[in-house]
Amino acid sequence: MIIFNKSRPQGLIWLASYPRSGNTWMRAFINALVNVIRNPDFDDLDINSIEHFSVSESAAELYLPFLGQPAFRSTPAEIAAARPQVQAEIVAKLKRPVFVKTHNANGTDNGNPMINMGVSAGAIYILRNPLDVAISFAHFRDASIDQVIEDMATPGFGVATDRNNVHVITGTWSEHVNSWTTPQHAVVLVVRYEDLFDNPAETFGAISRHLLMEATPEQLERAMDLTRFDTLRGKEQASGFVERREGSAEPFFRVGRPAQWREVLEPAQIERIVSAHGEVMERFGYLPD
Repeated sequence: MIIFNKSRPQGLIWLASYPRSGNTWMRAFINALVNVIRNPDFDDLDINSIEHFSVSESAAELYLPFLGQPAFRSTPAEIAAARPQVQAEIVAKLKRPVFVKTHNANGTDNGNPMINMGVSAGAIYILRNPLDVAISFAHFRDASIDQVIEDMATPGFGVATDRNNVHVITGTWSEHVNSWTTPQHAVVLVVRYEDLFDNPAETFGAISRHLLMEATPEQLERAMDLTRFDTLRGKEQASGFVERREGSAEPFFRVGRPAQWREVLEPAQIERIVSAHGEVMERFGYLPD
């Protein structure tokens, strides 16, 4: 479970994942559950308000006070040194528990931690079968599956700093998963994307308990109903979604179901992914049968 100082409950609660592994779905569920607990009559989640529910620590504007210049004019080393300070400042300003979305690995960047655990209360880490991640990530980026498979196996892979966000370092899929799950820590709950589909009551219930949210079975069920994948996809079709990649023809909530790889990937593509990530895949039950 996450850990707070009972007399002064505050700190970062990381919602971490490799890209296209269920981070947005997780944030939607937590948002819905908080609202359901507060208001028994809550019955409509605005998916375009999800981004306001959590903080993105990579927002370039947060770095300006520490860099003294726009982030895109700063070096990666300067940004890396500022990152732990930015995260500490988020807590200092808000003085409460803060959900923080990240796709960063839990490692170091130019000798500085990318995740400041000194100001953190804990984390939820969502992982997904890399065979399915490759498909979803390719659609999201409008890239080929082969290119994404290569990127997922590239050490230090990430996204460069631009005018809106500082650089993100995911590393390889295996590096990312290992950075958040090894060694195991009581304040980090590891959740498989597939279990959100196959065992929703048990898995979402564990998430609620990890976050110290005193939800009744009825409240959990209501939050799950409000954030079923088909419901989220329908809302995007009706009103759009702010997290959809600009200019992309692909919806953000595309298919969602596990094991798409069985119908989409070629044998050679499956072999490349298993060759690169087989050890971690076996650990989490992802090796093809």
